[in-house]
Amino acid sequence: MRKIFLLLPILSVSACGPLVSASAPGLAEVDVLSLMGTEKTVVDHLVSLSSGKDCSAVRREKGQYYCKEDEPRIEQNIYCYNTLGSVTCYTKPDPYGAGQRKVGENNSSRLVRPSPVNR
Repeated sequence: MRKIFLLLPILSVSACGPLVSASAPGLAEVDVLSLMGTEKTVVDHLVSLSSGKDCSAVRREKGQYYCKEDEPRIEQNIYCYNTLGSVTCYTKPDPYGAGQRKVGENNSSRLVRPSPVNR
């Protein structure tokens, strides 16, 4: 009877921990090693495997979504061109039909090639 009273506080505290560490001895160490190596707990690996998504409790702790695929993607369609002295951006490509190149778009046929130096 006395042993039950000694085990009761230990069992009640272990219920507050993760599921893996409470289920069997030694799995807590595996959980920590998995977390250090992959930034995922064993439960995260099981959820990722069953859902087909990349899920992690570490990501959730950082304030991000639990699974990467659940994050909303905002794709902006911005087209920027060099104008006189500045860069101007529009919501549609080349709105005036001037044939300008977008900023950051390099066409190798338009680049100036240095002439070889004869020594």
